[in-house]
Amino acid sequence: MIKIKKILYTTDFSKCSTHVLPQAVYLANKYNAELHMLHAIVLYADDPHNPEYHFPDIDNLFNLLKKNAKERMNYELKDNEIKNIKVKKVQERGFSPASVILEYCQKNDIDLIVIGTHGRRGLGHLFMGSVAEEVVRLSECPVLTIREGDDLIPISSKKNILVPVDFSNHSKTALEYALKIAPTYNARLQLLHVVEESIHPSFYAAGINSIFEINSQLKTRSKEAIKEMIDSIGGSDIEVDIFVVEGRAFSEIMKFAQDKSTDLIIIATHGLTGIEHLVLGSVTEKVVRMAKCPVLTVKVFGKSLL
Repeated sequence: MIKIKKILYTTDFSKCSTHVLPQAVYLANKYNAELHMLHAIVLYADDPHNPEYHFPDIDNLFNLLKKNAKERMNYELKDNEIKNIKVKKVQERGFSPASVILEYCQKNDIDLIVIGTHGRRGLGHLFMGSVAEEVVRLSECPVLTIREGDDLIPISSKKNILVPVDFSNHSKTALEYALKIAPTYNARLQLLHVVEESIHPSFYAAGINSIFEINSQLKTRSKEAIKEMIDSIGGSDIEVDIFVVEGRAFSEIMKFAQDKSTDLIIIATHGLTGIEHLVLGSVTEKVVRMAKCPVLTVKVFGKSLL
């Protein structure tokens, strides 16, 4: 059983954030967890040394925004079924939404963050970035992201949980979470291993188009390795379907989730930053940005709910 005592729901009162509130409330009710509602008040022009962006009284403005945020939080909650859980409504001032969220989590020992993502791509994503992606990358606790505009399936009705497996410690951690979560929702696990090894162009001339044609045992051995991983964790009683495909990891994960009616993706993130993140990118962040179903990201480092 997953242990969740404190859930953080972040809101900027947009359609994107209010769309995920029922999910946060459901989880808080289910785990009898304390629900924290956080609104980050970000005053980009809050610089007393910049005369171009001078506010008459920055503290009065902050207090006014704080009062307004509290009223809107009460409005958000009125249509959600709050049972016997404690709700804490907080407005915090900071330089950026992501930094406010991450700092709040550390100070308040948050177990799970529930946040909406716009699913931007192209220039919109390049210039605007994503608060959700930054939180996913840097948070020490698991993060549940839900894309804006998608119909929400209640957690209780989730039947197919997808876990991408690359045999790293990160994917093993994701599998451990999935094996704990699946029995709670009577769900099946969809374990997907993507072989990204490409074949030499000379093979095409011989009519060979797949790495599986060159190594006929690769798929079988991969499935056996996944079964051994499950046994080592202790989840042999869970209903599991194992799939091995070839291609690019992100593309195959997205295609699989759509074709196989995936309700939830559980995936690990490496927490890369700086140049390493810029060069390597992150399959997890792409999944968070583009997946139509909710995505739970977990870490090897940081806080564990197991």
